[in-house]
Amino acid sequence: MNFKSRLTIGLIRIVMAYTLLYSVYWQITDRLAHNLFRPSEYFSYFTITSCLLAGAVLGYSGVAILRNQKETKSLTLVRLTTAVSMVIVGVIYNALLANSAPDPRDIGYAWPVLPNLIMHTYMPIIIFFEWLIFNTEFKINLKSVFWVLLYPLAWLAFTIIRGLAKGWWPYWFLDPQYGIGSMLTWICVITAFFVVLSIILLPVRQLASKLTSRWGI
Repeated sequence: MNFKSRLTIGLIRIVMAYTLLYSVYWQITDRLAHNLFRPSEYFSYFTITSCLLAGAVLGYSGVAILRNQKETKSLTLVRLTTAVSMVIVGVIYNALLANSAPDPRDIGYAWPVLPNLIMHTYMPIIIFFEWLIFNTEFKINLKSVFWVLLYPLAWLAFTIIRGLAKGWWPYWFLDPQYGIGSMLTWICVITAFFVVLSIILLPVRQLASKLTSRWGI
């Protein structure tokens, strides 16, 4: 990869990282200004943890490529994890959560629109295409895909343990008050979505790499 390509990709990733992390900062400061920031709950949302993870990975990989460091297999898997996670964030939010009733404690408060759109709509799309377009050093096989489940399953385990202990759930479809069967069904559906999406992204990524390699990306 030539210097111009490395500079372009590195700067794009750093700008993406800054955009995601600043959006989280924007939401936090706005809620603090309205005395509505509940950190133990805010940082329990899958959207927030995914945005923080994606921001950190994009920032690290952006700096690494500027320094001409080769991407490791572990970093490639983490990048795939963040890409799948952010796509899941976008799909689940826009399909199930965008019109949900607000927390009764937040009635009268309106989230800042732009950071919400960045985290739930714009960046999931951009990260998806970033994964497809820019070449990686390693080809990931299907067996490696299941490493992608480590992060969401760890988040899920934490959420269930915390929910049972505190009686608070970040998303209505995980709340057992609507029925254990419904809760388990949603968990299975979303887990399957993670696996299928991860598997689909591999051949699509390989096809995209054939096209982008011609451009030296």
